[in-house]
Amino acid sequence: MARALGLDFGTTNTVLALADGGNATHSMTFTSSAGVTDTMRTALSFMKDPVMGAQALKVEAGQAAIRQFIDNPGDCRFLQSIKTFAASPLFQGTLIFARRHAFEDLMEIFLRRLKTYADGAWPSDISSVVAGRPVRFAGASPDETLAVERYNAALARFGFPEIRYVYEPVAAAYYFAQTLKKDATVLVADFGGGTTDYSLIRFERQAGRLSATPVGHSGVGVAGDHFDFRMIDNLVAPEIGKGGFFKSFDKVLEVPAGYYANFGRWNQLSIFKTSREFADLKSLVRTALEPEKLELFIDLVDHDEGYPLYQAISATKMALSQTEEAEFNFPPLGRAGRKVVKRADFETWIADDLEKIEGALDEVLEKTKTEPQHIDKVFLTGGTSFVPAVRRIFTRRFDADRIESGGELLSIAHGLALIGESGEAEKWAA
Repeated sequence: MARALGLDFGTTNTVLALADGGNATHSMTFTSSAGVTDTMRTALSFMKDPVMGAQALKVEAGQAAIRQFIDNPGDCRFLQSIKTFAASPLFQGTLIFARRHAFEDLMEIFLRRLKTYADGAWPSDISSVVAGRPVRFAGASPDETLAVERYNAALARFGFPEIRYVYEPVAAAYYFAQTLKKDATVLVADFGGGTTDYSLIRFERQAGRLSATPVGHSGVGVAGDHFDFRMIDNLVAPEIGKGGFFKSFDKVLEVPAGYYANFGRWNQLSIFKTSREFADLKSLVRTALEPEKLELFIDLVDHDEGYPLYQAISATKMALSQTEEAEFNFPPLGRAGRKVVKRADFETWIADDLEKIEGALDEVLEKTKTEPQHIDKVFLTGGTSFVPAVRRIFTRRFDADRIESGGELLSIAHGLALIGESGEAEKWAA
């Protein structure tokens, strides 16, 4: 019988794994209107009932939430990347059809939808939940204590007997360590949607039992979502007016760059659509030196093209991990929406982000006084680990035969479940 539940509540995706005893685990599967999956996009959508209104909201999670939002853009409230608000003291809640929801409310609602989607697969005999947490939470000035308090408040509502937290890269390391044939010092780099985290751990087997000594951790609030925004900022924003100018009486002023920050999260465009900022943008068309570009911007927002744009950017980024150049194809931009993107240009756009990611690696090595040659294995996990420029950070420092990857979406949740099943979760707790 499963006793331990591993919860990887991610910025982009969420995975739940159950321990089956020994070293066996399995991912929980979810069935929604979007189909069957063992990973869920960390997203929520809320829509009023056509008869009862806000008194009976239809709530969906994951891909089903995205589908509900796309099908009903004007009538649906959509939230994604909920985790990025966990450590923010400035985030005191958000209004959803006139009712305020705190972070813990959103996390609870999301997990309850997953429980519903899991149906009979959700076990009744969970003795402990081991939840992952980043080494550094996302945000300018993250309050880690506040984030854990909010996690606790949400998870306590499920009545779990025991809740523990483990650094996400530590969980990935534990998952990876099951394959080790001999004692090893392992560096794990976990690339999520919002954060990059490192853990350095010494694994040893004594009488067949895996033991570990944490050596050090580090992290930075930069990851794959930042790469997406850099692509949008360079490929799309100039075509819809960024860097352009408008006339104001006898002056020529630059179009405010703040309008284009909304493209950092595709779903923000639906909020921007109803804002005063959007009304101000429309008024600039009359005095813009290139009004056709601002008109194109307005059309993208009016026609809810945020999600198709996100898909096009994601496809281009993935293709650049395999080839030196790839085509960006986004028809709503017209001729400007079809471009050949060179990997070298992409790497220039993300250079500052790469520097921060490498800086966090330097931090863990310097804090622990560890030389690269003393690390036996490097385990890379998370989708951004496929980006060649990211991998080069490690191939410059470590021999290729010491670098491994795998379980990009599942390793953390399964590692958390295994830690919970080991009976020694307190030794691994953050």
